[in-house]
Amino acid sequence: MPDPVAAIIAYHERSKHHPERYANGPGGLDWASQPNPFRRFTGAPLFQLPLTGSDDTTSAASLFGAATVTSRPFTLGAVSLFFELSMGLSARKEITSSSWYLRMNPSSGNLHPTEAYAVLPAIEGLPGGAGVYHYAPLQHALEQRARRPQGVTSDAVGFHVGLTSITWREAWKYGERAFRYCQHDVGHALAALRFAAAALGWRVQLMPEWDGAQIARLLGLDRAEDFANAERETPELIVLVIVNEATAKTMSPAADTAIEWFGRANRLSDSHVEWPVIDDAIAASERVTTSAKQSESSDLVTWPPPSPPACGHSASQLIRQRRSAVDFDGVTSISLETFLAILDTTLPRISAPPFDSWPFPPCLHLVVFVHRVTGLEPGLYLWLRTQVDADALRQAFHSKLNWEAVTDSAIKAPLYRLGKGDLRDFARTLSCHQDIAADGAFSLGMLARFEPVLRDRGAAAYRELFWEAGMIGQALYLAAEAAGVRGTGIGCYFDDVLHRALGLAGNDWQSLYHFTIGGPVEDLRLRTVPPYAHRAGHI
Repeated sequence: MPDPVAAIIAYHERSKHHPERYANGPGGLDWASQPNPFRRFTGAPLFQLPLTGSDDTTSAASLFGAATVTSRPFTLGAVSLFFELSMGLSARKEITSSSWYLRMNPSSGNLHPTEAYAVLPAIEGLPGGAGVYHYAPLQHALEQRARRPQGVTSDAVGFHVGLTSITWREAWKYGERAFRYCQHDVGHALAALRFAAAALGWRVQLMPEWDGAQIARLLGLDRAEDFANAERETPELIVLVIVNEATAKTMSPAADTAIEWFGRANRLSDSHVEWPVIDDAIAASERVTTSAKQSESSDLVTWPPPSPPACGHSASQLIRQRRSAVDFDGVTSISLETFLAILDTTLPRISAPPFDSWPFPPCLHLVVFVHRVTGLEPGLYLWLRTQVDADALRQAFHSKLNWEAVTDSAIKAPLYRLGKGDLRDFARTLSCHQDIAADGAFSLGMLARFEPVLRDRGAAAYRELFWEAGMIGQALYLAAEAAGVRGTGIGCYFDDVLHRALGLAGNDWQSLYHFTIGGPVEDLRLRTVPPYAHRAGHI
């Protein structure tokens, strides 16, 4: 039997971009086959959720654990707000005869391969009772996929959410590299769930004991008759949303199955291009055991209390205003204090969002290109998210790189200067010649401990490493907004160009995601419309 770890490393190598050639893609966009961004289940009962009429969430500081929030009661209205703030629409953009929706959870190319399902107990006001529900963001509604026995989860003050991926939505545009982007999106969505829960005083916990087959069975993804003419969904993860810490109960993978199923999945494209390499990567990285290695006390660092950017917004307002910048002005600077506050939100605190939902040891660090940070010289820096990797990185990096501590405390602010100089041209070239990597205040690459983690935790850790990257990206998005600037994720970059610049060889360390933050330039041609203006009319 082929080694799954070797197979997923081969996929990773094959899907790299290089200056002289890009990963295999479609070559051009077939607009006639562009996938529908909204999955629906024809024939499934649809229960419209109430939209929030006013903003009564607490301060934005609560999103990062810097303020205490009283837990909201477990009501249908609270569940509605949870999904609205995590997976719902944030705006509609219009230009001439075209329009498109933006969402709370970001996505590569705004293509949104991630679908969300809720496994709910009986809740007052939800006619379908206990069951499995697909969240329909365009309608802000729950489609009932299955009815479950009332006693399965009704004694638990909490519920479960499952995330899946429709890889075709990304492969349509990005080809073989699309599987990476789907995993980024799952990580962003996981963090979005956690931040939405934080706004309600709730908590989210990832459940790594669930394998792919168990998730598929729970959510009905293995029901071939329901996907007979539609794009299949890849099971990714299950989380427990904890409303009441004292009484919430988790659901076993062997929990009772549904007693009645509803609906057939809609077809998203009339025609498709097959990408067997992606299918192989999905198969190689599927979790098939329940022995996932979780964090142990020796892996964890006690970080100081969070110190996110000061912000006068409410939690809901900050989440709703998040956008992906499409251009930066090339002049906006941020202070060193703001810079450190933004990076502070990425530290893997075990008692603060979003990483209190993450059961694995932190594996990613930030290689930062500082362009315009007042009080900090331009150059190359390292934000070390766990001191456990310090010696290994020192040995792996080129000997000409410095390790100069920028702050007095490596525990409070673990920033190291590796080299000085204007790196704007290099950052631009590294990110597939995109100006956004040079025109912001800073940009960065997320460097992961790679093959050793895969060998230790199994090939399923490939997805988890990208999820961790996406979670970091979501924290950066919200922190940038809190600081009065804006961020954007960068999936197109030349992997090995960064590795060579750092002196890295082999597969012990790999760059998995890039990001940039700066002063945005708004496209004044676009008109912004409230996200659910259409709810007043026919759906």
